[in-house]
Amino acid sequence: MTNPPHSDDRALCDALTALALKAGAEIMSIYESDFVAEQKDDASPVTEADRRGEAIILAGLRETAPDIPVLAEEAASEGRIPSLGDQFFLVDPLDGTREFIDRTGEFTVNIALVRKARPALGVVYAPASGKLYAGIVGSGAWRIDVLDGGALSEPRAIRAVPTPANGVIAVASRSHRSPETDAYLETLNVADFAAAGSSLKFCLIAEGAAHIYPRFGRTMEWDTGAGQAVLEAAGGSVCAHPSGEPLAYNKRDRGFDNPHFIATGAVT
Repeated sequence: MTNPPHSDDRALCDALTALALKAGAEIMSIYESDFVAEQKDDASPVTEADRRGEAIILAGLRETAPDIPVLAEEAASEGRIPSLGDQFFLVDPLDGTREFIDRTGEFTVNIALVRKARPALGVVYAPASGKLYAGIVGSGAWRIDVLDGGALSEPRAIRAVPTPANGVIAVASRSHRSPETDAYLETLNVADFAAAGSSLKFCLIAEGAAHIYPRFGRTMEWDTGAGQAVLEAAGGSVCAHPSGEPLAYNKRDRGFDNPHFIATGAVT
C-alpha cells in the first residue's frame, strides 16, 4: 500500500529530476564528442562527463538543500567525504562509465536521498534513451520520457511485479558479471535473460520488465542508492546476501562499499 508523498519530498524529487536532466544534457554533449577516458587510482575509468555532470549536480544540491551533506563518487575518489549523519544525498553522476566509453547508451545519472541508512527517494536518468525513473519510498514510483525537442511526457506510474516461482526474467551486469553471479543464476529457473549496464537493472525490475537482479561483486553506495529507491518505491526490494537484510547505507567502516545483494520484484 502506498501513501501520498509528503509535499516536501515530492518537491525535492522534482528538484532532483531537474538536476538529473541538466547533468544528462551536459553528459550527452560530451558523449557526442571525441572525449578521452582516463583511469582513477582504483583503476576504474573516468571521463570529463563524470566530472562535469557531478559539478552540475553538486552546485544544484547546494542551492536546493544546502544543509544536507553529499556523498558523491568523484569527490569521494579524491578523499572529499563529509560527515554524513542521518540524512545525506548520494550522487553518481555517470553510472556505467564503461558503457559510456563503449557507447552502448546504457549509462545513467543517479541522485538519491538517504535517511537513517535507507534510501528515501531517488532519480535515475538514462540520457541516451531519454528514460527517467523516480520514486519516493512508501509513496510510489514513476517514469518520465524525454521527447523530441526536450519536452517531458506526463509521469507514468510504474510497479514491480511479483517474482514467479518458475520462469523468471533475470537481469545482470553487462560489464561486471562474476562467477558467483553466474553460479547463483544457475540455481534459478530463468526463462529469459537481459544484460544491462548501470542502475538500469533496478529500473527494469521496477517497471515490471524483469524479476531479479543478483549482484555478487563489488559495488559502491552511490552505484545503488537511487536505483534501490526507485525499486523499493515501486514495491520491490534490495537485500544483502546471504543475510536477507535490506541493503543499508552510510557504511563508512567498509569504505562505503556494499555487500553482495539481490534485487527482486514485488513480494506476494
